Amino acid sequence: MQHHDTKSIVGIRFKDKGKVYSFDATGVVLEEGDNAIVNTESGLAMGSVATGIRVLSRDKLPRILRKVVRKATDEDMKIHEENVKMEEEALDFCMERIRQRNLSMRLVNVEALFDKSKLLFYFTAESRVDFRELVKDLVRKYKTRIELRQIWVRSEARIYGGIGMCGRELCCASFLNNFAPVSIKMAKEQNMLLNPEKISGLCGRLMCCLAFEHEQYTEAKKNMPKCGKTVTTTEGRGKVVRQNILERMVVVDLGDGKEVEMPVDEIQREDRDQKPATGKKK
Repeated sequence: MQHHDTKSIVGIRFKDKGKVYSFDATGVVLEEGDNAIVNTESGLAMGSVATGIRVLSRDKLPRILRKVVRKATDEDMKIHEENVKMEEEALDFCMERIRQRNLSMRLVNVEALFDKSKLLFYFTAESRVDFRELVKDLVRKYKTRIELRQIWVRSEARIYGGIGMCGRELCCASFLNNFAPVSIKMAKEQNMLLNPEKISGLCGRLMCCLAFEHEQYTEAKKNMPKCGKTVTTTEGRGKVVRQNILERMVVVDLGDGKEVEMPVDEIQREDRDQKPATGKKK
């Protein structure tokens, strides 16, 4: 028997491999893989159960928690199939109108609300686009509310999916729920060649995976002498010319073309040498 200070929480996913959202499933019997009708900010929506029901106390509940209305019925599934067909048709119609109106925009996806009260058209564009006449075309055709929503190219790659240069399915289309900030500094920290073709994903932006090991590389480099620093080794003094971060080794140029590779723990940095005090005498 469920305690009155707890709620049954279920994880719902609205798109394949999309983000999982928590809903209150108290009083509704659901299992992983089921389809369910839920209340959202935009009204009723259908999603699939990604994580089975778990009981949480009220102090551990999400701040905003909407309810599961019911397990999807045969009628609900029929409506969903109609919506999918409408989305496919609307995608073709909108692309044709974009071509006829010669608009500089790329249509990516169409999404219909469960009750067909709104159609959302997702697109990318390099610059601002005047799509007012296009909206009128869509309203005349579908006689419902129309919203055109511009998305960025990372989101476009997630929708289309594909295979990265690593040979695996795109991270954004498989397991990433949110896009983390990625910077060129991350590639530099990992001593990667700054060739755009080598560090860019299918979306043309920096690869999301550059952020995965950034923290570990930063931590590992804390106690490593930087390239160009003068150090003392068992074979003499020289300058650091390369770092092998994963093995914690550095290559030191001893002069006259002689290089030596040795563990970080076996060298001494010149900037660590004790310097004489320069303060004024009292």
